[in-house]
Amino acid sequence: MTNTRPTALVADDEPLLREALIRQLGVAWPDLRIVAEARNGKDAIRLFDLHHPDVCFLDIRMPGLSGIDVAQAVQGRSHVVFVTAYDDYAVQAFAHAVLDYLVKPVELSRLIDTVARVKARLGSTSVTVDMAEQLRQLSVRLDAATRPAEAPLKWLSAQIGQTLKMIPVESIDYLRSDARYTRVAWHDDAGHPREAILTMSLKELAAKLDPTRFLQVHRSVLVNVHAVSHVVRAGNETAEIHLRSRQEILPVSRAHVHLFRAM
Repeated sequence: MTNTRPTALVADDEPLLREALIRQLGVAWPDLRIVAEARNGKDAIRLFDLHHPDVCFLDIRMPGLSGIDVAQAVQGRSHVVFVTAYDDYAVQAFAHAVLDYLVKPVELSRLIDTVARVKARLGSTSVTVDMAEQLRQLSVRLDAATRPAEAPLKWLSAQIGQTLKMIPVESIDYLRSDARYTRVAWHDDAGHPREAILTMSLKELAAKLDPTRFLQVHRSVLVNVHAVSHVVRAGNETAEIHLRSRQEILPVSRAHVHLFRAM
């Protein structure tokens, strides 16, 4: 470290947010000199190689290369502070790594704390910390946190004798846990009630079916809301579901009766 003023690069594809962070840095760190502003990851790497800043403030989500990609490219040559708009789950991924991060919208008090930590690292004999493995793990965790959810199942397959029956989920009336298996009750094209055994557990099915269509009303029962005729309050703060095209009455446990508070 020399006695010259520390320098920084700020990368964010949103100009207003980038300018706001630079203004806040002027308050939290008056000696810091902003030597480069980048609007995407590719520009950030190019400007880093041109200016060699001491610190990089990197937005995570940028067109082309992400902030993590940039951090991996400059790792070992600069201190990195991530700026993220991710939800709490993703922020936990940062907390598990020895990395500095700021959450949008950036609060000045939080920025001041981050600046203090970066200054301490700049003043240490070790200018940078080897974070290659942490960056790799962070990339994996954030990919998982931001990956779009899988589309709900539209069909279930059931082995009936020598036939593999494809059951459209909209024709299912309910699913019920049956030991290690699941019993599926549906109606065929002619409206006749049918049943079969599935090898997938009820818990696995609940995670793969559309939650706006299928409600878990008991630890052993998932019901298609479109198959419900009416719900009757029962004793001990439970209820009973009556179906449109079946005689079976399905239980609603105390833990799930709140789903039918309008009763």
